[in-house]
Amino acid sequence: MGAYSSDRTAAATASGPSFLTLYSSMAFTGLAAVGLYMLLTGSGEQFNVGEFILSISPYQWSLLGIGLCVGLSVGGAAWGIYITGASLMGAAVDAPRIVTKSLISIIFCEVVAIYGLIMAIVFSAKLTSVSDSTITSPEMYFKGYALFWAGLTTGLCNLVCGISVGITGSSAALADAQDSQLFVKVLVIEIFGSIIGLFGLIIGLLVSGKV
Repeated sequence: MGAYSSDRTAAATASGPSFLTLYSSMAFTGLAAVGLYMLLTGSGEQFNVGEFILSISPYQWSLLGIGLCVGLSVGGAAWGIYITGASLMGAAVDAPRIVTKSLISIIFCEVVAIYGLIMAIVFSAKLTSVSDSTITSPEMYFKGYALFWAGLTTGLCNLVCGISVGITGSSAALADAQDSQLFVKVLVIEIFGSIIGLFGLIIGLLVSGKV
C-alpha cells in the first residue's frame, strides 16, 4: 500500500507541472495574439484598464465577489474531500478500522464550504436597491470593490484551506493504517490547517464591515 501511494504521488507530481505549463502557454499565446492585433490595427489606445474597471457596475463587482466566495470555497472543499476520500478508501482495504475515525477529515473539508456559504449570505444581505443617479458614485464603487475583494479573499483562503486539510487528512488516514497512535498527532496538524479558512472569514468580515 505504501509503495502504491508513493507511485501515485510521484505520478501526480510529475503530471502537475506539465498541465500548468500548458495552461500558462495557452494564456500567454492568447494575450499575445490580442495585443498584436490591437497594435497592428492601430487600436492600442483602446486598451484602457481604468476605463474598463469603471465601466462595470458596482453591483456586478459585488455579485462577482459573492460568486467567487461560494465557488472557490466549494471547490476547495470538494478538492479536499477528493484527496482524503481516495486515500481513505485505499487504506481502508487493508485496515477497515480507520474509516470511522478518518471521517473527521471529511467533516473538516466540508466545513470549508460552509464558511463560504455563510459569508455569501452575509455579503448578499448588504446589497440594496439604489437609483441610477447614485449607482456610479464613488461610494457605490467603494462598496462594490469591497465586496468583491472580501469575497475573493474568503474564497481563496477557503480554497487553500480545503486543499491543506485534504492533504493532511490523506496523510492521517495512511498513517493511522500503519500505526493507530499517529492519528491524533496528525489530526492536530489538520486542525491548524483548517483554521486558515477561519482567518479568511474574519478578513472578509473586516473588509466588508463598512459596506
